[in-house]
Amino acid sequence: MKNVELLAPAGDLERLKIALKYGADAVYIGGPSLNLRANAVNFTLDDIKEGVKFAHDLNKKVYVTVNIALHNEELRDVTDYLKNLEECKVDAIIVSDPIVMKEALENTSLDVHLSTQASTLNIEACKFFKDKGVKRIVLGRECTKEEIKEIIDNVDIELECFIHGAMCAGYSGRCVMSNFLTNRDANRGGCSQICRWDFDLYSEDMKEIKGDMPFTFCSKDLSMLKFIPDMIDMGITSFKIEGRMRSSYYIATVVSIYRKVIDNYCNDKKNYTYNKEYEKILRRCANRDSVPQFFNGIYDSTCSYYNGRVEVSNQDFLGMVLDYDKNTHIATIEERNYFKKGDIVEIFGPNHDIITKKIEEIYDTDNNLIDVVRHPKQIVKIKINDTIDEFDMIKVKS
Repeated sequence: MKNVELLAPAGDLERLKIALKYGADAVYIGGPSLNLRANAVNFTLDDIKEGVKFAHDLNKKVYVTVNIALHNEELRDVTDYLKNLEECKVDAIIVSDPIVMKEALENTSLDVHLSTQASTLNIEACKFFKDKGVKRIVLGRECTKEEIKEIIDNVDIELECFIHGAMCAGYSGRCVMSNFLTNRDANRGGCSQICRWDFDLYSEDMKEIKGDMPFTFCSKDLSMLKFIPDMIDMGITSFKIEGRMRSSYYIATVVSIYRKVIDNYCNDKKNYTYNKEYEKILRRCANRDSVPQFFNGIYDSTCSYYNGRVEVSNQDFLGMVLDYDKNTHIATIEERNYFKKGDIVEIFGPNHDIITKKIEEIYDTDNNLIDVVRHPKQIVKIKINDTIDEFDMIKVKS
């Protein structure tokens, strides 16, 4: 059995490093242009070079999204941009527009992965793109387990499938409601997520239908946690987590949980048991319910919100470790949410079990004792006797 790849999103260098340290085998990022996250920070070419070096030093990979639907004015920049990515030594690009695919294959040595934006769902389409030179296909999220297996059995090509994150009300992002209602193009990185709005609902004769809650057609999130063993046994190449706009805490939590599940199953299939506690951990770091969506062939009213929803902002993430002095046992922390002296917190990271600690003393950067940490990204120091590492996370005790 081939080793499955765990692929994580990264919106900036910090999140790239966190994703890789917490167990991702590869990350996908957006460069300075031609990607579907126009509202994200995105990477400069210098950032990409730094991220690639960091990943390659760990024997891991970086993929860059070049997956918008191009208009005429962008055509002149495509080849030069792809050559710049080649110079950065990225491991592959993720594309949807045929001209980007063509230019990459004819003018660079870049591996080409076909984006989920291409909505590839069948054997013949996979054969077509393989013949064109595509190395990997990111299947549309709408594929069932049986359809994926049939493609694997009939087409010798790498397949990448989403395992966690937000879903779209359209076919793998091919929605134009954002364009019509806000003039923001969903297929060029500007989606305003119309599907998550509340709507007035009318009958065919234009009589308003009143319900207990406002009407929406917002999809619930995707979680394939229970089905990871099935997906491994099927022979899927890469498991993809959605979320280049997500926080460092979200990335660290989701990557670490899926890493544990993949390793636990691969290392001892015979004695593998599903750990339901992992569901609770994933649920706490997101603000929508999650379901398997199309994979298990059940797509009904349980997979979407039709009568309203509550999305509470998560404030579990209290801080991130910037540095730890093993001699003094002093940890330098960057605050992310309010905490205070006397709080009982948990510290987690990729290199140790969860540490539970009561915060006894807090010092500011001038070594003054303080009782409360309330300012965004405030730098403070806390004594922690257990050895911890840079990029470890401090969170509310579960």
